[in-house]
Amino acid sequence: MAWLTSAPRKLASYILPHGIFMLRQAQHARSQRAADQALLSEFSRNHSLRRRHAGRRCFILCTGPSVKGQDLRRLAGELVISVSSGYLHPDCRTFNPAYHCVPHMTFGAFTEEDAVRWLRDMDEHLGQAEIVLSHEQRKLVEAHRLFARRRVHYLCMVGDVSDPATDSFPDLTACVPRPQSVPIMALMLALYMGCNEIYLLGTDHDHFLNGKYTHFYAKAVTSGTDPSVDEAGRVLSSRYEQFHELVALWRQYRWLKSCSTGTGVKIYNATAGGALDEFDRVDFADLHLAGDSPKMASTV
Repeated sequence: MAWLTSAPRKLASYILPHGIFMLRQAQHARSQRAADQALLSEFSRNHSLRRRHAGRRCFILCTGPSVKGQDLRRLAGELVISVSSGYLHPDCRTFNPAYHCVPHMTFGAFTEEDAVRWLRDMDEHLGQAEIVLSHEQRKLVEAHRLFARRRVHYLCMVGDVSDPATDSFPDLTACVPRPQSVPIMALMLALYMGCNEIYLLGTDHDHFLNGKYTHFYAKAVTSGTDPSVDEAGRVLSSRYEQFHELVALWRQYRWLKSCSTGTGVKIYNATAGGALDEFDRVDFADLHLAGDSPKMASTV
């Protein structure tokens, strides 16, 4: 029984006859196991994603302002995973993301109505992309009949990586750590799908250096709903709070670096600048991309 926990359970052990108490404990354990099995069985369908793109390279497009200085039309024909409001990029219909990751949502200044408007807006702009969401958003999607014509995947995202982080590979049919930032979610997806080269774009993560948290776009449905920044994008939280968040974020990046190293996967940071230093840097302009070919250029 759910109420029979901790101190109440200890008290019950003194009050109830031993046989009844042990029976209730067994019932509670069976109920918990059944609940856990039901939860995990919901994610067994994610097995369809396992090694779906084995041996391919992919590009994870995030929303840092550095993206404005990169020609993303060159991504046409490449495997692209976009995140959050990345669908607002003016060339989104050219490089056509195959997947789009949406971070876990918490409601406050950002309301459920905002969330519905945001998800409907991305549904209108994302071509044939498959959506990847936190399992906690399933009820919202079903209640408002969102993404009715689109493939949607839900991830069980709870807890954090161990400290020190282990090199256990993210298994999307089980529970995985809750991402400190949505690029972590996209990296877990890319690793699970078997991509052997992963390039990060727009992962600036330098707000603790310049005091501003901005994006490549000027305005989105989510604009003005983040209590940690003002209208101009200036960071309001203290360095103390920022550094605690950054430690958790960098630990997750390091965990994924360890996962990739153990399987021979290469993760590169192709962001133009930024503070992320966990992965080898490459210059996006130096990469040979599918969109560079004359045939591809004539079709975009």
